[in-house]
Amino acid sequence: QLQASGGGSVQAGGSLRLSCAASGHSFRSYSVAWFRQVPRKERELVAEIDFFGSATVEDSVKGRFAISRDNAKKTAYLQMNSLKPEDTAVYYCAAQKVYNKYTYWGQGTLVTVSS
Repeated sequence: QLQASGGGSVQAGGSLRLSCAASGHSFRSYSVAWFRQVPRKERELVAEIDFFGSATVEDSVKGRFAISRDNAKKTAYLQMNSLKPEDTAVYYCAAQKVYNKYTYWGQGTLVTVSS
């Protein structure tokens, strides 16, 4: 089970840190990702980190967002800096990548960036 938190409303240029807390004993063996979705659009990958700690970030947020994980706390993070209005979305965390699809999903947390 995944619990996403940390969303909120900020002005453009601001920062937020999202957290994804996992329950269970296998977190350290899972890849973890953050996705986001806006109404009438498909959910899009933002960043992902594998169990070795190797991270990738999509071009649209590269240089502004960073994904990390703390296996001892069974938590993954998405640090979002220099936020833009187009970053407004519901952000979801996901874990356990199998055949390029994620098995477990959190409930989503809303990020609203105003200009």
